[in-house]
Amino acid sequence: MSDSSQAPGLYAAREPIFPRRVSGKFRTLKWVIMAITLGIYYLLPWIRWDRGPELPDQAVLLDLAGRRFYFFWIEIWPHEFYFVAGLLIMAGLGLFLFTSALGRVWCGYACPQTVWTDLFILVERWIEGDRNARLRLHRQKKWDIRKARLRVTKWIAWLLIGLATGGAWVFYFADAPTLAQDLVTGQAHPVAYTTMAILTFTTFFFGGFAREQICIYACPWPRIQAAMMDEDTLTVGYRDWRGEPRGKHRKSAEADKMGDCIDCMACVNVCPMGIDIRDGQQMECITCALCIDACDDIMAKVGKPRGLIDYMALSDETNERAGKPPRPVWKHILRPRTIMYTTLWGGVGLGLVFALFIRADINMTVAPVRNPTFVTLSDGTIRNTYDVRLSNKHGETREFALSVVGDPALQVSLEGEEGVTVDVPADTASLQRVYITAPRGTGPAEAESTGLRLWVEDVTSGERAYRDTTFNGRGN
Repeated sequence: MSDSSQAPGLYAAREPIFPRRVSGKFRTLKWVIMAITLGIYYLLPWIRWDRGPELPDQAVLLDLAGRRFYFFWIEIWPHEFYFVAGLLIMAGLGLFLFTSALGRVWCGYACPQTVWTDLFILVERWIEGDRNARLRLHRQKKWDIRKARLRVTKWIAWLLIGLATGGAWVFYFADAPTLAQDLVTGQAHPVAYTTMAILTFTTFFFGGFAREQICIYACPWPRIQAAMMDEDTLTVGYRDWRGEPRGKHRKSAEADKMGDCIDCMACVNVCPMGIDIRDGQQMECITCALCIDACDDIMAKVGKPRGLIDYMALSDETNERAGKPPRPVWKHILRPRTIMYTTLWGGVGLGLVFALFIRADINMTVAPVRNPTFVTLSDGTIRNTYDVRLSNKHGETREFALSVVGDPALQVSLEGEEGVTVDVPADTASLQRVYITAPRGTGPAEAESTGLRLWVEDVTSGERAYRDTTFNGRGN
């Protein structure tokens, strides 16, 4: 059977993409965003923040051992996970908002896959040259010393970027200077080395070899974005009514009938996804707008108006085809959908800020010991036992005093303490066993349990917290 009669394969082989260097306002914006995001990622663990002598001084720290998340002056405890959930909700709503207003602008400018791929392509261009040079090197089947030198140099640079990426990630989970010293001397925990190895490999592979494949096949957002967009969404598009019919030859008798597009392929050559925006909206487009910069540059050279490829909305197509100007940008952005997303986003943010400011610096939980529920002492006194967890969110050791209200006959005593006060170390939750007793003959004989309220007071600041519980055995 000949090759032509064979059934086509299920999957097409990947065609390597070598985007050409381009200059323009959108490319400059991408450079700025890349510098800011990478700067934040790599430098944030090294910023110091003084919280007191007993607390870590790293500004951003996810302390898994201590079960704390520190973010400058904010400290999140395990029972306050709703703050993290709220931030995730805000991130989702923000993504919906930007997508509904400007399409996949997140994917094109701030997505980690895009940022690191841009960095890898930049390094690749420095080492191997621009698009044509990289294409010639790729098509060179025979490996010689020059090709091997360029490829090995590029891969080493990519590995170093991946290593820095993995190293920066683990610094968020431990004191960065201490961990860096332990990593160099080989004294760090194996988990740190394993995490760095995994992130080094994934960064090297995703940014160097997978690139657009991650955006097309691994990321679910291209398939979800359609639900967030409508005809008023501003996204990158091609004005075919102005550009068609396209053609390169402008000196023929048919030149007056030609559109503005000279079919130079500049928009395709700069696209990191390897698509032709002139074919219309495509799932692969990440709205990076590099094709706009490339097309505007060509239009300026041939003396045509800019904007053949531009941010545009489908709802403006009818007016533009008729020669009318499009609606103002703000009318596309300020519409019911985006206003709704903005309102929800702001509401969640204000709720988190409000919850942050009203939360107490002390907290307690009370768990009655159920086995047995109560004990009758030799003199007839009834005793209940409680495990009380006291949380001190201050940066210094505080003295806490416990008391009970609900029945004057009930008395409090603490295991291991002479009085009713206990010292709780800074930024810790201390478990204290508490005994509450009722002398014989106090309280109604028919009542098997009595409600009570256990209070804790910060002796230094006077701040108080309470929990309601029950006292068992009064009817015995």
